[in-house]
Amino acid sequence: MAIKTRNKKSLEFSTASMSDLVFLLLVFFILVSTIVSPNAIPLTLPNSSSPRTIDAKKDVTVYINNQFQFFINDKNHPVQENNLLPALSEELASGSMGNVVLKVDKTVAVQYIVTVIDAVNKINIDRHSTYKVILATKPD
Repeated sequence: MAIKTRNKKSLEFSTASMSDLVFLLLVFFILVSTIVSPNAIPLTLPNSSSPRTIDAKKDVTVYINNQFQFFINDKNHPVQENNLLPALSEELASGSMGNVVLKVDKTVAVQYIVTVIDAVNKINIDRHSTYKVILATKPD
């Protein structure tokens, strides 16, 4: 006589709670990624009421911190003021279109901004290109 058990063990794995875990992980990483600041160079940008944003795909970013040091594209080593033109020219060598985004601490004198604009204008004249200089600000 064969004995049959009433409670059969299921060999299936329930994946119903996995979607909840994936959703919670997704929310966690989205929140953490917005909290972490991508800028390695600490700057206090000036305020602006303009809501316009830019597309940073082809842009070269020049940072000027409150110690009046120039940085190009998040590189950790500063560029000397007399080497700014060759360094910018090297970064802009990939194409004839694009922007140079200036991220300048609000305590920096205007002369340092003009130095970058002059370097970009010199590159535009030498290469017959149309690079634009954009001053980055933070919204009010």
